[in-house]
Amino acid sequence: MLTGKFGEASSKVVIEQFLSGIEFSVFVLTDGKEYVLLPEAKDYKRIGEGDTGLNTGGMGAVSPVSFVDDALWKKVKERIIEPTIKGIREEKISYKGFIFFGLIVVDGDPFVIEYNCRLGDPETEVIMPRITSDFVEILLATWKGTLDKIKIEIDPRSAVTIMLVSGGYPGDYPLGKRIGGLDKVDGSRIYHAGTQPNHNGYLTAGGRVMAVTSMGSSMERALEKSLRNAEVIDFEGKYYRKDIGKDL
Repeated sequence: MLTGKFGEASSKVVIEQFLSGIEFSVFVLTDGKEYVLLPEAKDYKRIGEGDTGLNTGGMGAVSPVSFVDDALWKKVKERIIEPTIKGIREEKISYKGFIFFGLIVVDGDPFVIEYNCRLGDPETEVIMPRITSDFVEILLATWKGTLDKIKIEIDPRSAVTIMLVSGGYPGDYPLGKRIGGLDKVDGSRIYHAGTQPNHNGYLTAGGRVMAVTSMGSSMERALEKSLRNAEVIDFEGKYYRKDIGKDL
């Protein structure tokens, strides 16, 4: 700031209240008039267990989020989601699509940290498996402006995603490591991220290599399944967090 590194942006400082609490993510689809609520999620950004170390693109996620009860949902809808949709209408913004609400709970009250016009990653990998309705129909209703006729069905089971990353991520990491064990995965969905097919399988091609997502009757059972399958997938330098969701 003192050296003017950021140009005109360095000329002012905004001091904001520090919010200390626990974060989670809420997602809706809106046609600009109505909205449907998608499953909530909580992601884990730090590379190290116990939420330590550098920030990453996300090391895992869980859905549903145990501390998001009916009372908190009521506050989120009345104080955040509905005023946002109302604002879109009143400002005559022609927007149809996702709204991502990055929220933090402070002493029982939700505050907005960020908005986005997409789903999050790795939150998407726990949101989508829990939506049992025809998702294409929901997207078409969003486009046509008929979301008021849509009733979304959500699987009550828990979903847990664990991200497998290359050794060294989020710093420097090697590429081209052979990935084995995919044929031994049982009961989990594998979402490829930084992979590249070759003549006898897959090679690593990024820092965040793949996501292992499992469903279970409880978060603990879903986590156990994801951990078991994260273990059988193998590549040199593989790293993943074993404590996703355990703070809940």
